[in-house]
Amino acid sequence: MNTKTMAATKWTLDTAHSEIKFKVRHMMIANVTGSFKDLSATLESDDDLTNATIQFTAKTGSIDTGSEQRDGHLKSVDFFDSEKFPEMSFQSTKLEKKSGNDYLLHGKLTIKDVTKEVTLDVEHGGINKDPWGNLKNGFSIHGKINRKDFGLNWNAALETGGVLVSDEVKIMGEIQLAKA
Repeated sequence: MNTKTMAATKWTLDTAHSEIKFKVRHMMIANVTGSFKDLSATLESDDDLTNATIQFTAKTGSIDTGSEQRDGHLKSVDFFDSEKFPEMSFQSTKLEKKSGNDYLLHGKLTIKDVTKEVTLDVEHGGINKDPWGNLKNGFSIHGKINRKDFGLNWNAALETGGVLVSDEVKIMGEIQLAKA
């Protein structure tokens, strides 16, 4: 048994090169895409990513769908209630290697003080040095959640049947972290 322990490396979000986006089916015919502009994240790990601890937060008031009216509705009590719940957060519980650079990220997502277990697909893009000598670590993240699991229940029935907003929310992230 190897008793040598590697020191953990801390990585912090490179906000200029990272994004968290979501897609929600609208009127049952097309997707609306949005993002959160105010993000923070850290990753601590030794060389074995399966030992990683990952934390993420987004300011709910920083939501941006390209429509001020829609963003205002999403910030309201009908959805995120950004005044009462200014942040959503994620805390990893396990990073499980599938194969190659593919992982399953297990953790607890909290939105509006409701915490649920979620699993996201993660592809590790690798580690590289930028032209200024800074070490960067890249990840692509994909997954789905049910918004109603987190108390985001507002909806409207359509005259032709169906609903205005789907329950399923697709999550996509392109994340670059810088060595702290």
